[in-house]
Amino acid sequence: MSGDFWGQIFNFADYPELLWLVRNSILAGALLGVVGGLIGPFVMTRDLAFAVHGVSELSFAGASAALLFGVNVVAGSLVGSLAAAVLIGVLGARARERNSIIAVLMPFGLGLGILFLSLYGGRSTNKFGLLTGQIVSVDNPQLLWLVVVSIVVIATLLVIWRPLTFASVDEDVARARGVPVTAISIVFMVLLALATAVSIQIVGALLVLALLVTPAAAAMRVTASPLLTPLLSVIFAVVSVVGGILLALGGSLPISPYVTSISFLIYLVCRLIGWRTGVRDAGRGPIVRRERRPHFASSTLK
Repeated sequence: MSGDFWGQIFNFADYPELLWLVRNSILAGALLGVVGGLIGPFVMTRDLAFAVHGVSELSFAGASAALLFGVNVVAGSLVGSLAAAVLIGVLGARARERNSIIAVLMPFGLGLGILFLSLYGGRSTNKFGLLTGQIVSVDNPQLLWLVVVSIVVIATLLVIWRPLTFASVDEDVARARGVPVTAISIVFMVLLALATAVSIQIVGALLVLALLVTPAAAAMRVTASPLLTPLLSVIFAVVSVVGGILLALGGSLPISPYVTSISFLIYLVCRLIGWRTGVRDAGRGPIVRRERRPHFASSTLK
């Protein structure tokens, strides 16, 4: 019994041959790690972790509909994510309103996705993969979609990086200085929707937080630097996804338990390091904003 249990989790027979079969997934995972690592610190600073889950549920509904009607799953996922981003951005201008909208969208999107999957008569692995991810789901057309979307997200994020940072640290001061806060917030929600949609293809809708939130939360536990935080977040995200793919390849389980376990272990280590070094509030957005506002705002405007 024990041998069968560990054999399902770790079994590296014929590993080199299997490794070649998932080369698309490894490349996709590395790309998603970069996307998630870059966007994650802004998700934390802007207190949008709950929004990621809300967007992922409608993205799951869109992907499920695409699976049911036989169209591109990535395209369906993107449509669902963008719809969620627009609804959250338009109807949830304030944090309290935003959380209410997300709480309404989450069960609706999940229920809609389950409905579509129930009507789908294809392979059960396709259904399960949308929720928990799978390492063999990325073919060449999907990889092309992932590459294009990832490039768009990264390029746009780099273009708006400075005003987005300023608006995330202190929205009122940024607005007073002429920063188009509303437009930047809408653009960021669209980028978050795109990142969520492509992440679902690897880690699944239920565990997308492990890619878009946990690495950034871990990085913000060990540093408050605006330069080191996204760098560490990218490293943690890439290690989690690619490491999860490499471990999942040796077992018969979905990829998500491996990715989430690695991500969580990194977070625990960073939390311990932060506790020992005194960097205890780096992962708390509101505290960082209050303490770092004068220095960060002035450096952003230079």
